[in-house]
Amino acid sequence: MAVIVVSGMPGAGSSTVASLLAKRLNLRHFSAGDFFKKKAVESGVKEGETRRATEFLLTERGSRKDFHVDIDDLQRELAKAGNIVIDGKLSIRLLSGLYDVSVWLKAPDDVRARRISGRDGIPEKEALKAVKERDRIERQSFLRIYGFDTFSQENEAGIVVDTSDMTPEEIVNLIVKKMKESNKKGW
Repeated sequence: MAVIVVSGMPGAGSSTVASLLAKRLNLRHFSAGDFFKKKAVESGVKEGETRRATEFLLTERGSRKDFHVDIDDLQRELAKAGNIVIDGKLSIRLLSGLYDVSVWLKAPDDVRARRISGRDGIPEKEALKAVKERDRIERQSFLRIYGFDTFSQENEAGIVVDTSDMTPEEIVNLIVKKMKESNKKGW
């Protein structure tokens, strides 16, 4: 019953990579970020994906611990059921002991901004501002709610990948290679 968690900096590719990794390994996929963004849309936030998540974190509902605990509990239940790749900003820490492999994805601000610019159709300068704002707001919010800096999960991850010069497929290939090298679950 394989469980893989993928986390990382906003714009580093965690959702895309997790989805591709799940397909490659024939596992289910759950994205805490997609779930969170869906709740943002339901709450009426309409801007681009990065702004939507950031703005929702600042709302009364999005900043409540009980809202986040519900997402955390859902992730734990899915992890206990197994055969899944879960991506989420807090998944490495919050699902500790429930996964076989943990992956942290990172990239410099300018690379993440370029990706977000292309994805959200906004100028790179605006995307860079959005990346920095999202980093700041997420880190402050989750530090207040959970008591740890989300970026500290890099030190807890079994696999750390700088995605700067890699396609999502290359990242997945590297993760699978590292999993095989570590002999986890007979990959």
